[in-house]
Amino acid sequence: MRREDRLPLFLLGVDLLALLVSGIGPKDRLTWWLEVAPFLLALPVLLATYHRFRLTDLVYVLIAVHACVLFLGGHYTYAEVPLGFWAQRVLGLARNDYDRVGHFFQGFVPALVTREVLLRRTPLRPGGWLAVLVVSVCLAISALYELVEWGAAVLLHQGAEAFLGTQGDPWDTQEDMATCLLGALLALTLLSRWHDRQLATLGVAGGPAPPVAA
Repeated sequence: MRREDRLPLFLLGVDLLALLVSGIGPKDRLTWWLEVAPFLLALPVLLATYHRFRLTDLVYVLIAVHACVLFLGGHYTYAEVPLGFWAQRVLGLARNDYDRVGHFFQGFVPALVTREVLLRRTPLRPGGWLAVLVVSVCLAISALYELVEWGAAVLLHQGAEAFLGTQGDPWDTQEDMATCLLGALLALTLLSRWHDRQLATLGVAGGPAPPVAA
C-alpha cells in the first residue's frame, strides 16, 4: 500500500462502518435511504476517479465527516437526533436544529470540492471569480436538494414528512439555503490557504494569477 493511500482507505473504512451502524434499526427506513443517498451516489464516483484524480487529504477528510453527519441524520431523522435535542435544551432553541448542521456541511464541504476541481481543471486561480463560482455552485446544490425534497413530498405525501424535517418552520427552505451559504463562505475564509498548500504538493498553483503582460 502506498503511503498516500492510507488516509483515504482509513476514511473509507470508517464511513462504511458508520453507514452500516446507521442502517441498523433506523427510525424510518425510507428516510434513511433518502438521507444517505448522496453518499451512495458519490462513493462510486470517488472510487472510479481515485487514481486519475486523487483529491487532497483535506477534502477527503471533509467528505468523510460530511458522510457521518448524513448517517446520523438518516438514522434518527434530522428532527429527532439526540445531539440536536441536547443543543435545543442548552441553547434554548425553538426546535431541533441538527438539520441546520447538515445544510451547513452542504455548503462547507462542496465549497472545497468545487474549489479543487476548478483549480485543477480550469484556468482559474485563487481570487474573486473563483470564490464567486464556488459559492454559486454550493447554492445551486442547496437549491437542487430543496427541489428533491419538494419532489419527494409530492410523490410520497406523508411518507416524506420525516425527510423534509421542516418542524413547522415556514422559512425552513430559506434558512437551509442561508446556512449552506454560510458554510461555503466560512470554508473559503478558513481553509483556502491550507487547501492551497495541499494543492501545491500536487503541482497545482495556489498563488494569485500572474499579471498579464502588456
